[in-house]
Amino acid sequence: MLHGRHADPDATLATDPRSDPRMVAALAAFGLTERLPSSGLGVDSPLAERLAYATMSEQGIGAIFDALAQNVAPPAGVTTITTTITGADGNDVTLFVSRPTDAAGPLPAIVHLHGGGMAIASAADMPYVRLREHLAATGLVVVGVEFRNSGGKLGPHPYPAGLNDCASAARWVDQQRGELGVSHIVVSGESGGGNLTLTLAHKAKREEWIDRIAGFYAQCPFISNRWLERCDDLPSLEENDEYFISREQLAILGSLYDPDGRHVDDAACWAYVATDDELAGLPPHVISVNELDPLRDEGLQYYRRLLRAGVPTVGRVVAGTCHGGDLLLAGAMPEVFAASVRDVSGFAHSLSSR
Repeated sequence: MLHGRHADPDATLATDPRSDPRMVAALAAFGLTERLPSSGLGVDSPLAERLAYATMSEQGIGAIFDALAQNVAPPAGVTTITTTITGADGNDVTLFVSRPTDAAGPLPAIVHLHGGGMAIASAADMPYVRLREHLAATGLVVVGVEFRNSGGKLGPHPYPAGLNDCASAARWVDQQRGELGVSHIVVSGESGGGNLTLTLAHKAKREEWIDRIAGFYAQCPFISNRWLERCDDLPSLEENDEYFISREQLAILGSLYDPDGRHVDDAACWAYVATDDELAGLPPHVISVNELDPLRDEGLQYYRRLLRAGVPTVGRVVAGTCHGGDLLLAGAMPEVFAASVRDVSGFAHSLSSR
């Protein structure tokens, strides 16, 4: 059976029968259930124009994020502190550390890497703040990383700047286990943060500190770098194009992360290109995708490749939701948000110390 724009080239989130109606109602208020207008730019447009596009996108999505988070209350009993560490490149990296206020004993830690195509958004954006707080309320220490972006107000810092910051944060948490009350570490992130999550595994394996991380949980990962290609093996790219996000947008933001394309075959830049040997021997993974996301199938393909490489892996599809919808629409779909929080937390609690 054909779905989405394969069934109807004019389909939108509003007309697709698979869409959760609560999601449609929430996004309709911002005009995000209809077809997205073209920017008129491409991956070969002048870099300055693409950076300006990223800044404009960041400002627009930031306002929407703030509005969506207004109806999401912080959980009780969670304390957050802010600290700054020195990154591998000598730069400052801000970390937001949330934990249960009265927790006793070592707890699993989540090193959280926010979305935004590695190009835009901030760990201080309210949906990510609320996500970290709700994760912490389940008995976790959650560390949000303000890594350098390749565009927007925290850019422009292309690969490997952001990944280096994420690695520095993970290594700091490892070194501070005693002070933080941490038993073991899981890296988790969504969208661009999903790519950073998965590429951090490859970086850590190359540098021989992968044994310090117990597991990796990637949500709606942005990993293929093939968003403008005709991809018969990734049908969701066309099926769900312009459902909240577009292939054009994905490609432009991705082009800022690796502007000259020198790293297209580097699994530490784009997780999707990892070889079987690079996948083998990795710690347990979860790959969670959204049914109505253009990126759905690249996440599922990575999940299947991990399994074939012998990595303990779980795949998860969140039905009825757009890209990151289970995380960004907590106010509109609280049960869906809570289920995803439980799954990340359950994975972290299920792992033993490394």
